[in-house]
Amino acid sequence: MNFRLILKLAAVAGIFTPISLWVGQLSYSWMPEPASAEALLVDNLFSFLTTLGTFIFLGVTGTLLYSVLFQRAGKYDESDGPPIEGNLTLEIVWTAIPLLLVVWIAGYSYKIYDEMGILGPMEHMHRGEAIAAPLVTQASPETEPIEVHARQWVWEFYYPEAGVTSTEMHLPNNTRAKLALTSEDVLHGFYVPAFRVKQDVIPGSKIDFEFTPIREGTYRLRDSQYSGTYFAAMQANVVVESPEAYQRWLKEAAANPPQPGLNPSYDEYQVKVENRENRPGWKTVLPAPAPLVNYVGS
Repeated sequence: MNFRLILKLAAVAGIFTPISLWVGQLSYSWMPEPASAEALLVDNLFSFLTTLGTFIFLGVTGTLLYSVLFQRAGKYDESDGPPIEGNLTLEIVWTAIPLLLVVWIAGYSYKIYDEMGILGPMEHMHRGEAIAAPLVTQASPETEPIEVHARQWVWEFYYPEAGVTSTEMHLPNNTRAKLALTSEDVLHGFYVPAFRVKQDVIPGSKIDFEFTPIREGTYRLRDSQYSGTYFAAMQANVVVESPEAYQRWLKEAAANPPQPGLNPSYDEYQVKVENRENRPGWKTVLPAPAPLVNYVGS
């Protein structure tokens, strides 16, 4: 490889690098506003992968374009190319570079996963100092986790310390949220896009799950797994508020008498029954009735 070729490759890399970095920074705007400490880490990883992928894409397409424009055979040249033997240096380079890239991506991805520590202490030791978010406080080890019950097709949240049941999840801002996920029937998926966290909820198992909300607001919890006919309606609001507002909500909710909670899937099914839209002979799982809760939500 001559010196002039090395200079050309360096010049091309000098052009592709700022373009790749720009696209990587642009990728932060492609997803919802990050609302958890984990979202910041995931977005950083996504930006890194986008930057790297853009550089590789430009390198491959640039090489193809150069070959098409400047390395074409003559119009009537149908002869074979020269029988060149294998180039050992080239083979080492195109083997070593992808290997190093894969190791780099794997190492950085594992680092992000380790810093997130979204599973409970029995499955994964959380390192709080690694979370890059302001004013984050850790929940007390004695704090009872919020029980998240999934069933076809409704979410139910139970706060054992206050004795509150709700179909809308409330969380204190900048405080580590501890959840205990259970499913009463089939596989469900706990997924909040703004938090960038997802966990399968497996029937017959209790799964400890943790994350840290850092932005006040109302976000949407969805079932990320296909769990049957009305799984798309299995949604709930997640309200992140100040610790003071959270404690007020718990006290107010605890004073409310039990009442039927939100259950869009059951309401949709009842409308179809009333309109006689159900098809005779077609078996379907009936949506669970609305649970009795202290707070309904919206």
